[in-house]
Parts: sequence; C-alpha cells; structure tokens
Amino acid sequence: MGIKKIKIGEKVQEFSLPSTGNKVVTLAGLKGKNVIIYFYPKDATPGCTLEGQNFRDNIRKFSSRNTKILGVSRDKITLHEKFKKDQNFPFDLLSDEDEILCKIFDVIKVKNMYGKKVMGIERSTFLIDKKGILRNEWRKVKVKGHIEDVLEELKKIK
Repeated sequence: MGIKKIKIGEKVQEFSLPSTGNKVVTLAGLKGKNVIIYFYPKDATPGCTLEGQNFRDNIRKFSSRNTKILGVSRDKITLHEKFKKDQNFPFDLLSDEDEILCKIFDVIKVKNMYGKKVMGIERSTFLIDKKGILRNEWRKVKVKGHIEDVLEELKKIK
C-alpha cells in the first residue's frame, strides 16, 4: 500500500507507530475520539519543549472535548521516554523514525540550519475527528497562540 498525502475532509489512512509507555498506537485504536497529532522537529529543544508544555498545560480542555493528543517526531523511543518524563507530559509521543506518518501528513520539508539545507519536520498540527476524518491542519506553526487556535477549532466539532 502506497503512502497517500492526506487532505482536509479525507479519511486518514491507518497507521501503526511505536509510542512511549511501551505501546503501539494505531488510528483504529483511537476511533471514537478526536485526535490532535502535532509534529515537532526534535525532543528537548526550546520550541518543541514549549509546544509540548502548552499541550500539557491545557490537557483538561482537550480531554473534556474527548480529544487525545499525540506528539510525533523522528526521535527514538528512548529519547521520547526521557523527554516525556522530564516534562511530565500526560500524552504519548510517537516515534516516526521511518517517516511513515510524516509522509502521510507531508511534514518533511527543506529547512535552513545554520546556512545549510537539511530535510526536517516542519512544525505542524492536525485535527482528526472521531470518525478518522482530517478536519483541520496548521502548518509552519508558531508556538505562541497555537493552542488557542486548536482549541477554537475543536469547539466546532460536535
């Protein structure tokens, strides 16, 4: 089965990725819940830490709307476990070392790192409803104010 890039209004294709807590997360296993998948470049870096903290600090608002949060980067599970523990994240982090989910959501982009062009994750967030349909996406995310935007959009889902 080839990887098809997802568009708003389409059903997200099934995926299965290793997760913190020695689990494997699948889309089928999340059925009946809204899902926020946020992609971030690297564990324990300033912007990624702040973004995760913002999701952590608003977890009750998401939970009250039947919404599960998942953070995704290409880091190994061992790094994810440390990052999750250090930041006391109440949600799982998925390891996408093979870029399976990254390709579905088309978040691998050319980035400029210290004047050098590299391929990396573009900070992006996706809202999937309880039927598995992509309802909204935020690309080139700026951390400040982002949580409020996501919560506003979540309120529109019945």
